[in-house]
Amino acid sequence: MISAQAWADTRRLWDYHQMGHTLRPCSVAIGLGSHDLGVAETAVDLYKRGMAPLLVFTGATSPTTRERMPRGEAVHYRERALELGVPDSAVLVEPRARNTGENIRFSRELLEEAGVDVSSVLLISKPYEERRAYATARRLWPTVEIVSASSPMTLEEYVDSIGDARLVIDMLVGALQRLLIYPAQGFMISQPVPDDVLEAYDRLRHQGFTSRLLVTNQPSA
Repeated sequence: MISAQAWADTRRLWDYHQMGHTLRPCSVAIGLGSHDLGVAETAVDLYKRGMAPLLVFTGATSPTTRERMPRGEAVHYRERALELGVPDSAVLVEPRARNTGENIRFSRELLEEAGVDVSSVLLISKPYEERRAYATARRLWPTVEIVSASSPMTLEEYVDSIGDARLVIDMLVGALQRLLIYPAQGFMISQPVPDDVLEAYDRLRHQGFTSRLLVTNQPSA
């Protein structure tokens, strides 16, 4: 059983991970690859709403996506976008990235090679990865404005979509750990973390929600 305190702490982390940016039209929308096709569907929705004239999907495969997305995350995202009516000419694919830093670097290189003038990026990720994606992009692509977005879901809806509450909490805890340790490694900008969020993070760690924590500081963003 997950205690009421643990749920309250989880909600604090969930709220903090989301940036709360006001959506506005940007030069391009970049969908960060993952197990979640909802990222592609959100990108398509924003494209149809006129928020970006071009979509970039970025991502190779990982142990968690290899079986579900054997052709690569970005390729499956593109296929979903085409199914939903986005023209092929409005989609670029970056199929090599294996982490958030590479998502940003390789997408930037792809757009430069394509001659796309980028002043702003609508950065689309999973709901609990908004802040991590934003912090990484601000570090690696400081010359453009970053607007973070994700599927508009409540914590309860996201837990239902994953089907494993404990795993969701583990992921939220792991994402916050990276926000705390990666700036010193140069992977992302540093952001203030409110005391109540840090306290919630510590309580969840002490209760054993640790499967997504890094044992060392070696993995990259």
